[in-house]
Amino acid sequence: MIKKTLLVLAVALSGSLLAQAQQVGSSPEYVKALTANWQGERFPDGRPKVPDLVLERLQNCTLEQVWGYLGNKGYRNQVEKNWIILKPGETMTGRVVTAQFMPTRPDLDSLVRKTGKAEGRSQKGGINIWPIDILTKGDVYVADGYGKIKDGTLIGSSLGNAIYGKTGKGVIFYGSIRDMQELKDTKGFNAWVKGHDPSYIKDMTPTSINAPIRVGDVTVLPGDVVFANEYGVVFIPAHLVEGLVSASEMTALRDEFERFLLQQSKYPSGEIHGDWSDKIKNEFRAWVAKYPKKLAITQKDIEAYLAKGGH
Repeated sequence: MIKKTLLVLAVALSGSLLAQAQQVGSSPEYVKALTANWQGERFPDGRPKVPDLVLERLQNCTLEQVWGYLGNKGYRNQVEKNWIILKPGETMTGRVVTAQFMPTRPDLDSLVRKTGKAEGRSQKGGINIWPIDILTKGDVYVADGYGKIKDGTLIGSSLGNAIYGKTGKGVIFYGSIRDMQELKDTKGFNAWVKGHDPSYIKDMTPTSINAPIRVGDVTVLPGDVVFANEYGVVFIPAHLVEGLVSASEMTALRDEFERFLLQQSKYPSGEIHGDWSDKIKNEFRAWVAKYPKKLAITQKDIEAYLAKGGH
């Protein structure tokens, strides 16, 4: 009886794994399991719905601030550098939709096409449009094109404009694009890629959508939040974004105040860069009270920061 029960369980488990393996798009349950630390609102596909305001505040951070915060949380492999950037000097943040492409082989490609059809995915145009079809406002399309440049162009100007129309954002491809000149004229759209080429996409199959992918040195999950600027790209677990933003804003505020004091030559540098005395803390409070711009952090946040050691 025990052997029979174990056999039934084994068959059920293998069937469940096979069903998951045959999917192109991940189920909401799988995405929720990948992002289980997120406690907030979610999209119907299971991805964390990080608020737009947090994404806007994230744009004010620096690569070093993001890197430092994530490293302290144990996430040491989140940064990928050395990109070709469509419009250098801009910062892009957004919620990640992932796609993995692999070199085509007929048996796998036919299975993917059959599975995609069963999932209701478009049968018109190339199957490279499948990840684009599911994009929503605020999403950033992130794809692992395994670094393929020639014949590896995942989008051109038409699909780039379609992506911008859906998301108001751009793309990050560990691969290539075409129509760089035309895409550069698309206001608001940006791209971080490993190369560009005039060729069309060829012999590439999208094997997964909204599953974990590798982008260079980083494992990227669907629902991560991306921070991209001319210095690098960081993929941030959704549950850490709000804390990161608040900590970065406080760090930036402290750095600005320290520069203010250093220019006055009022205190020795060691007192400014080291643990603050009560006198400097009171000066900081007074300086913040007269700060000319609206701050996202509250007075309660400031007091909690000053109460911790090392300030």
